[in-house]
Amino acid sequence: MTILLTFASGGHGSEANPVVLDAVSVTASSFGQPLDLEQKNQTASRLGLSLRETPASVFVVDRETMERRGVDNTQEALKSVPGITSSAAPGSPGAVFYRGFSGASVTQLFNGITVQYDAVAARPVDSWIYDRVEAIGGASSFLYGAGAVGGTINNITKLAHRDGNHTDLKASYGRFDAVQLAAGTNRVLDERNAVRLDVSRNTINGWSEGVKREAWQAAGSWQVDLTPALRHTLALEYQNERVDRPYWGTPVLKPVGDRVRIDEDTRFKNYNSVDGLYEQRVRWARSITEFKATDSLRLRNTLYHYSALRDFQNVETYAFNASNTAVVRSNALLQRHDQTLNGNRLEFTLNGQLGGHRSNWAGGIDYSVNKQTRFPLSVSGPFGSVDPYNFSTEKFFNLPGVTGGFNPQRTNRVKTLAIFLENQTFLTNKLSLLTGLRHDRIDLEITNHRTVTATDPAYFKRRYHPLTGRLALAYELTDNANVYAQYSTAADPPAGILTTASFSQVRDFDLTTGKQWEIGSKFSFADKRGNGTLAYYEITRRNIAVSDPANPGTTIPVGQQSSRGIELALGYQVNRSLQVAGNIAFVDAQYDKFNESVSGVVVSRAGNRPTKVPKRVANLWLTYSPLPALELGADLRYVSARYADTANTLRDDAYTLVGASASYKLNRTTRLVLRGKNLTDKIYADSFSGSTMVYLGQPRTIDLSIQSSF
Repeated sequence: MTILLTFASGGHGSEANPVVLDAVSVTASSFGQPLDLEQKNQTASRLGLSLRETPASVFVVDRETMERRGVDNTQEALKSVPGITSSAAPGSPGAVFYRGFSGASVTQLFNGITVQYDAVAARPVDSWIYDRVEAIGGASSFLYGAGAVGGTINNITKLAHRDGNHTDLKASYGRFDAVQLAAGTNRVLDERNAVRLDVSRNTINGWSEGVKREAWQAAGSWQVDLTPALRHTLALEYQNERVDRPYWGTPVLKPVGDRVRIDEDTRFKNYNSVDGLYEQRVRWARSITEFKATDSLRLRNTLYHYSALRDFQNVETYAFNASNTAVVRSNALLQRHDQTLNGNRLEFTLNGQLGGHRSNWAGGIDYSVNKQTRFPLSVSGPFGSVDPYNFSTEKFFNLPGVTGGFNPQRTNRVKTLAIFLENQTFLTNKLSLLTGLRHDRIDLEITNHRTVTATDPAYFKRRYHPLTGRLALAYELTDNANVYAQYSTAADPPAGILTTASFSQVRDFDLTTGKQWEIGSKFSFADKRGNGTLAYYEITRRNIAVSDPANPGTTIPVGQQSSRGIELALGYQVNRSLQVAGNIAFVDAQYDKFNESVSGVVVSRAGNRPTKVPKRVANLWLTYSPLPALELGADLRYVSARYADTANTLRDDAYTLVGASASYKLNRTTRLVLRGKNLTDKIYADSFSGSTMVYLGQPRTIDLSIQSSF
């Protein structure tokens, strides 16, 4: 319930001409809606549909939800989405697992733009500069291209707006000397101009020995109404992150049986070189022009630029000896990624009629050039062994075989021209048909900068022509419930990623294909104090690369992987003081046809579950306000066991994480927040690195912050 109050002042006005102040909304609960089906999303469709209207599994983690749940970065925001797990292990810091798929099969966007190197380029970014994170489950290449068999994730940055002046400030301190200082402000300069600037700085002496991280993020935008029908927004972003002596993982105790075993005394040990390093510098620029041609036709053009420079120098592999008395260190990698992306996207939306039925259209054309050069130096070692508990490590460039400087290996240039079209037609007042189609022309060029061989020529070129689409029906059962069914397709690289792929990975392969069937429902209950979504899906990905049984040293495109599952999400305002929200996801994922070479022998893994994919993931959030100024929160997250290898012989244990928070309003604009995560100090595997290492999840942390909004 919302009550709208307006106030008139008699002191400076008259009875005939009162001074009317701003409207004030008084809401029965200050919690907000935990699962708001009426909010718009821009990831699942360009038609401006609400979550309720979209016949697909779509979830939005908005700014309010991120603040309430203590979301520190973009990847942590995904824990609010049913079924998603993720990991920020340094070798694959952008790893996300969704509906049984991962890697290039889950597309991660920034403001609707893919950099086509998600496993590394989509590493977690501190959440302060982002307005929301959106996710659509399942095959969705028809929207933004580039994979998306398991789903699409979109990180959306705050932009200048004309809804008034607003400033946010935050300062926090937590365990391991974690410090955040952040500020953001939106200013309406005049009737035509608005600007926004958000800046944050995060530092931490990491929980693993010797780790030190410092990260800066800044996002600025300027919106100007050139005419009543023409608007332009210039948006710039900068990210600078440096991690000294990154934690790369913890060795697994031997003998390695069927369960991962960790020596608790090694939990905080870091076996990387004393001057190990990860560093990145990222720049984004967008020029967005919006034109309202008529009441029914709108045009939008986005000119975009992305550049990133990423540097690594680390010893990355650690393994216990047979007696668990020493840790053997190996695999030193000196690496640089130099990547640029330039493109332009022209879009339109048109509202009209088709055969006497209300019909809305959206479409456009997108052209981009994505170029990446990699400079790897890899020395396998080993580099001796150290005592597991008391040791010191060398400087990286003192390792035998490691030399300074960057020598380019190859440059991958990916040119993409895409044409896309969507339509929503209301066949009746209650039944709507949503369709989408996308055609890409992808030109891949690989230039070898090193020794030319038969398997690594000086230059190689391939062209791909994927056609992907969606067909969906939605039926409104009542004012509070609907049902839908959809079929969608996707396409992604057969092995590796096109921006890093080698000649051998793509020479004999077309893009793999994926398809999804999904049925579901979105509903409200208890006078709309509660909302829910329910979905069942089946996904198949065909023509993945597998070992050739007749020639174990080569691969052929005949593999297949599939998944099916159920996802349920609920949010309920029990009363004015209590709110509950949660979700649960069940997924049955497997390799249908999959061979790999083991010591020169081809072994079938058909029927096995893909690595790092849990069968069940569940989340629960409780929010209680016993006093108007006090808000208490508790949360639970459960992840079932996962396999570390394709043979399904090694797995971890299921784990449950417990968190809690307390927020107290000091005054109308300022509040103190005390938050704890992993309160039971659970030791668990966040990710795996083969069968010899695990990347451990964060231990117990507690932080105190002061936040002000005015």
